[in-house]
Amino acid sequence: MKRKAMAWVLPALLVALSVVGSGAPSSAQNEDRAAATTTAVGPQYDTTHVYVTPGATDAFVASWEATFGGSHTAKVVTTVTPTPSTTESELVFSPVGTLSVFDFHTPVPYPFGSERTGWLMSDFDTGVRLARKSGAQVVVEPFDDPIGRDAVVQFPGGVNAQLYWHTKVPSYAPLETVPDNRVYLTADSVDAFLRSYLRFTGGRIVADQRAADGGDLGRPGETYRRLALRSPYGNTVVSVTDGHLPYPFGRETTGYAVKDLPATLRRAGAAGAKVLWGPYASGGRSSAMVEFPGGYVAELHQGGDRG
Repeated sequence: MKRKAMAWVLPALLVALSVVGSGAPSSAQNEDRAAATTTAVGPQYDTTHVYVTPGATDAFVASWEATFGGSHTAKVVTTVTPTPSTTESELVFSPVGTLSVFDFHTPVPYPFGSERTGWLMSDFDTGVRLARKSGAQVVVEPFDDPIGRDAVVQFPGGVNAQLYWHTKVPSYAPLETVPDNRVYLTADSVDAFLRSYLRFTGGRIVADQRAADGGDLGRPGETYRRLALRSPYGNTVVSVTDGHLPYPFGRETTGYAVKDLPATLRRAGAAGAKVLWGPYASGGRSSAMVEFPGGYVAELHQGGDRG
């Protein structure tokens, strides 16, 4: 991303996710996993990318902060892609996750807009090399920006993520709860995704439910496979389905843990958000799908840690 203003915007445009591999890792894989761990800086630097409908930045940020608390940077108009474009951009810090908010004034250059998150690298060149070695494709080659470097990678299954690095390391407060990067895959793609994703992130599978309650995805009485992954880059939830998903499932990229879901939903509703589904209770866990002003859809959940 070549930025023409406000270098802090960088973390905002980065995309990525974590994957887990199956089978006993070789010594080479263990070395790669250890190396990958050192490129992670912390989950508070994994910024969910939120592309709002035109003119909705202020309404989205106000609604989000009224729901979860937090603060935000000043809004700027800048260029955050390696080709000409213009967007309003703002970084939002909240106890449940960091968000980069974009309101593009021009068409969004491909493949930006499909990334779900950005990962800060402690060593950018190592991060890009490990991504390739893990089996990910570099879909946007590394490019310079005013405060560092960026690239976009794609893991098997079509999961895009952005890697970024700053010449001056940013400092964000730790999160109260680490959000889930929510990935939807097919049975045909999940094994390749896990091998690549886990190798890159240095992650591990902490739960693999082969017959999870389909009600979690709006299909009560059915089952699906649900995996929980943990890595130095944060948490990832992988849902393996047949693709027969009712709206809005699959539209969300991030799930947020809250202490009191009913109270959170009341605050969200009072701040202009809409509950699209739920709350649904299963296995000691309750969840809901919420759309915030600007069109951002998020999963909110309480209890029942499955990892």
